[in-house]
Amino acid sequence: MFLLIILAFILFFDIYFYLGLNSLIKNLSSKRKNVIVYSYWGFTLFVVVYMLTALAVASHHWPLFIRIYVTSVIIIVTVSKIFACTILLIDDIIRIFRWLTSNILKATLKKDQSVENITRVGRLKFLNQFALIIAAAPFISMFYGMFKGAFDYTVRINKMTFPELPKSFNGLKIVHISDIHCGSFYSTDPVQRAVDIINSQKADMVFFTGDLVNDYAYEIERFTSILSQIKAPMGVFSVLGNHDYGDYPRWESKEDKINNFISLIETQKSMGWDLLRNENRVIEKNGEKIAIVGVENIARTTRSPRYGDLNKALVNSKDAPFKLLLSHDPFHWGNEVIKDYPQVNMTFSGHTHGMQFGVEIPGIKWSPVQYVYEQWAGLYQKGKQYIYVNRGLGFIGYAGRVGILPEITVHEFYQ
Repeated sequence: MFLLIILAFILFFDIYFYLGLNSLIKNLSSKRKNVIVYSYWGFTLFVVVYMLTALAVASHHWPLFIRIYVTSVIIIVTVSKIFACTILLIDDIIRIFRWLTSNILKATLKKDQSVENITRVGRLKFLNQFALIIAAAPFISMFYGMFKGAFDYTVRINKMTFPELPKSFNGLKIVHISDIHCGSFYSTDPVQRAVDIINSQKADMVFFTGDLVNDYAYEIERFTSILSQIKAPMGVFSVLGNHDYGDYPRWESKEDKINNFISLIETQKSMGWDLLRNENRVIEKNGEKIAIVGVENIARTTRSPRYGDLNKALVNSKDAPFKLLLSHDPFHWGNEVIKDYPQVNMTFSGHTHGMQFGVEIPGIKWSPVQYVYEQWAGLYQKGKQYIYVNRGLGFIGYAGRVGILPEITVHEFYQ
């Protein structure tokens, strides 16, 4: 049903965009016009077949290249058309206004209709040309983001002071990564490069805040030997994200889903990662303690099950005066942590990806995802509690990033 809605959405914009395109090509030769028209609707037909095939054949049976790059091209073309259609909508509003004005004036002043027509058509041509220019911006930038932005790993340094931090942990260095989405990578080389960057930070511990896969545990197989290279003296700690539970695919049986989940958990253990499932680890140094707390996913929407239990996760952590929480979805922090758990000093999250699209330049930080998540990228504070939302290492859906680059965060904590 969801795919059919998406298909209807795409077809609507295809038809609307074509109305504007047709006004630009109507004066071309028949041969050139036919090439454009057949190419345009040929691509639309391909998208229809692609989407209907996705309904019949689960995407994990498809070749990796098609799953990643063909899907991305469809997304890029659709987004470009949506941008153009915003201009075409403005043109239609103007046309309606001019039509109403023309008819009112014609009725009262008997205005020359031929002059009105010339003015109206000239304006329409300009806006249609401008719509194509607007469409070119996301088209070019998203293709660039697919081959460059997706792998332009950015190391962000976050230095903070906490009076509650035990003296023995002064200078604690943590590398925080999130949302690898192994199933979205065509090659293992970018992940290897990311792991090399992570290890070069020489952190005391590493946090991974969920979404290791898109849907299936087998997606990790190509990357197990690479991700196993991530090491830290105090440990590599992880939690599960919404994509790690296998809630989205159509399973042939309940047992298949359970076995998939067990496989994912066992794989993380085999990599040497300490997966925290509503539990904590107390780290002791020179008789002083801090607690690393991890909860399972607590989703923003009721469409996803609530797996997390922070009460359970905090059991036996009272002796640690400084608590760090790993929770995949930043919604959890604003909805529960800062309201009911003042003992949690800082939360580490991911999930949003910064929508893989936005603007981050000095003085400007914007992404459409900010209209859904109050905390969507970077550091936030409420009272004495903090959350850091990692922008993610991988990608999903559109295999790229525009403006919001993949992130490896280095946190340094001081008294």
